[in-house]
Amino acid sequence: MAILQFLLLFLCLYPIREANAQKPNILLLMVDDLGIGDVGCYGNNTIRTPNIDRLAREGVKLTQHIAAASLCSPSRSAFLTGRYPIRTGMTGHGGNKVLMWSAVSGGLPKNETTFAKILQEQGYFTGIIGKWHLGVNCELRNDFCHHPLNHGFDYFYGTPFTLINDCEVSRPSEMHMKFKKILWFYAQVFATTLLTLVAAKIWHFINISWKIIFAFTFLGTVYFIYWYVAYAFQMYWDCILMKNFEIIEQPMDLEKKAGQIVGEVKAFINRNKEGPFLLFVSFLHIHTPHYTTKEFRGRSKHDLYGDNVEEVDSMVGEILDAIDQEGLVNNTLTYFASDHGGYLEGMEGSPHLKGSNGIYRGGKGMGGLEGGIRVPGILRWPGVIPAKTVIDRPTSLMDIFTTVTKLGGGKLPQDRIIDGKDLMPLVQGLVPNSDHKFMFHYCDEYLHAVRWQQTSSDTIWKVHYYSHKFKPEGAGACYGSKLCGCSGDQVIYHVPPLLFNLSNDPSENNPLPSDLALYNEVLQIVEEAVVHHKATLHPVPHQLNVLNNIWNPRLQLCCGTFPLCWCNKGETN
Repeated sequence: MAILQFLLLFLCLYPIREANAQKPNILLLMVDDLGIGDVGCYGNNTIRTPNIDRLAREGVKLTQHIAAASLCSPSRSAFLTGRYPIRTGMTGHGGNKVLMWSAVSGGLPKNETTFAKILQEQGYFTGIIGKWHLGVNCELRNDFCHHPLNHGFDYFYGTPFTLINDCEVSRPSEMHMKFKKILWFYAQVFATTLLTLVAAKIWHFINISWKIIFAFTFLGTVYFIYWYVAYAFQMYWDCILMKNFEIIEQPMDLEKKAGQIVGEVKAFINRNKEGPFLLFVSFLHIHTPHYTTKEFRGRSKHDLYGDNVEEVDSMVGEILDAIDQEGLVNNTLTYFASDHGGYLEGMEGSPHLKGSNGIYRGGKGMGGLEGGIRVPGILRWPGVIPAKTVIDRPTSLMDIFTTVTKLGGGKLPQDRIIDGKDLMPLVQGLVPNSDHKFMFHYCDEYLHAVRWQQTSSDTIWKVHYYSHKFKPEGAGACYGSKLCGCSGDQVIYHVPPLLFNLSNDPSENNPLPSDLALYNEVLQIVEEAVVHHKATLHPVPHQLNVLNNIWNPRLQLCCGTFPLCWCNKGETN
């Protein structure tokens, strides 16, 4: 009887095992803040990236690969869901452009569907190693409503937030600098007012109750203690390493992160080599503070920035070697990209401590310019995708959602608009053009530009409705703050809009004269597409507004008893 039951179980499971055997493993490699001009295969000849270049030789290199946003949280939400951030509430709003703390209630909404969730349902073991930056909790410190494990991932090892200068004690703080200056100003005003009130009360210049003075003092003290605790201990609040739901380092030891991440990736691949698996490697490199291990410091021609790029390239090489050693290369789709353009203003004081976006204007935070949204994009799958191929057609990070969903045997959600397209027909050479006829480029919640692929003339047009106001000394710095503003007095509103022929002018230097008949023909087509696009948008809660994006001690991840949050639980693979 037991043998019969075993045979029946085997026969039931056999079709599932056979189906899974036909599904490819999916390896997604995403670098943080890497500029398209930082990579050798995209034209850089001063930073060594042999492993990324190897991927390009062995697969398809996309030259018009576009991020849906020029900043981390909105871009990554679009990557995971295949939807413009404006549809999910993950656009910048009210001055906040990304999630600003780990202890906030905003994040990738629970009702959004990620490609990880779909592939998980198709029998894939899914994992993310590295950076998340899409929220953690909603109402309680451990409800984990935005956590990767509640968005379709079976395994998480990394930081729920992102790297910032504040994670390294030797670096100056980079968080909320303008706000902290305002806070310090009002602290001085508060102290001066309080001393004046007390002196006036003592000398009987005013008739005011001591209770009022005490209440004023108490409320002001509580307010400033709250913000002091938030900022003074930011290394402990945000620089956290987690394994699934458990905090294993608080704060993180940056010196060990490169080795730990590669070790976790290798262990994941080894554990799941029977497949199928989906692994999203979301590197902490090359975001500020550009932490680099001793082995790579001083090796490049571009100070810590170049060292950081060369180290992440080495990490990519180790991961590719692990795929090779496990014999998985021919059954693995490997994808490499950056989440948006390079950060041109991140490390002031040295021309070498910033990213390069090559010939493209602008960078991180500039939602309409090519330098902010055009990123490296490479796909490799030997025997399925042709090697040594270059495709100069518009593609999007959002396309990965649709592509891997179909490859994994899943179905696209029918209850929402999916903006990503299936890349496989294009990269396999089965079709000549991208399915993206139009692409919409937002800066926060404002539509800054629109791209149109005119297949009849083999031309890519781009209309700009807004431009950033740059300081006179160069296009790498904006007025107002280190990150460019998207509206108000920090932008120029173009009436009539600017029109560029990206096929001939990829640097966006020479707009077409608005009195040309061709200008009006193109503009009319694009504006009709804008009207149609806006008709598909519906109001959704703003995940990055002030109320959802302010430090909340009730939501603070803590290893220990709050506020004494500290631990180091050692190596875990």
